[in-house]
Amino acid sequence: MPCHNAEKYIVEAVESVLNQTYQNIELIVVNDGSTDQSGEVVKRYKGLGVIVIEQKNRGQCAAANLALEKSNGEYVKFFDADDILSPRFIEAQVERLAGRKDAVASAQWGRFYNDDIKTFRLSPEPVWRDMDSIQWLVEALMRAQPMQQCGLWLIPKKVLERVGGWNESLSLINDFEFFCRILVSVKKVYFCQEAKLFYRSGILGSLSAQKNRIARESECESLLLGTDHILKKRHDGEAKLACANMCQHLIYNLYPMHPDLRARLQKRVVECGGANIKPSGGRYFQVLRSWIGWKLARRLQRVFGK
Repeated sequence: MPCHNAEKYIVEAVESVLNQTYQNIELIVVNDGSTDQSGEVVKRYKGLGVIVIEQKNRGQCAAANLALEKSNGEYVKFFDADDILSPRFIEAQVERLAGRKDAVASAQWGRFYNDDIKTFRLSPEPVWRDMDSIQWLVEALMRAQPMQQCGLWLIPKKVLERVGGWNESLSLINDFEFFCRILVSVKKVYFCQEAKLFYRSGILGSLSAQKNRIARESECESLLLGTDHILKKRHDGEAKLACANMCQHLIYNLYPMHPDLRARLQKRVVECGGANIKPSGGRYFQVLRSWIGWKLARRLQRVFGK
């Protein structure tokens, strides 16, 4: 569990792990240079099955890699310091994997807002079933909004030893590259109906909310690296279209900013034979798009925020 300035949320996250019905758990929290009281809060759990490691602020990926290096378990779950697991989450995933080292387990998820668990709603996806792992990627990417949040997955440590940890050069959507690399290296994804991730949304200043140039560069690089992993395994039209759609979706979202990043993504779209996904946006954007085209509609959206 990487932790950076999560004082407000980390108690709920830690206790959702400690309260799991599966008890053979080692929880390693890496305090990544927090400037709030996160470190002091989590130290209260030392001796209760929680290991706390301090490091200077080096980012989520570096913190996750340090925790992985210190871990002893056969299976690994990376978990954010502001989310919550349902009580039988890990037990259900361990049961589904049943000792396998060539598969990963996934789970249900949904968002809750304003720190109010009562707002939680599941977000069902077509990939909520047992699947070939690369086919999972292809189907998830086809809609260009795959949910690869780290807490969803239980991963055999043998897989991580083979393919490596998190790419520390990435920040925004670092999970895309990481889980593409993981999934192309295993055979199956086992879906756990009983496992439910409560994904806290709407946090100001969160990593996923970043929009600066460095974050956008990471987003672009992660997409290109992740689609590389897929295309090295599958070259058919379906896989290429899924990768093209993923890149095209980011092109739509970046426009008209960052022309250099858009050019890199467009090259991948062309290499894959083109995309068929339409730009996403609210009702006003979609009405304007139908009248004046998506590019001018996006420019107006940037100005007026509709």
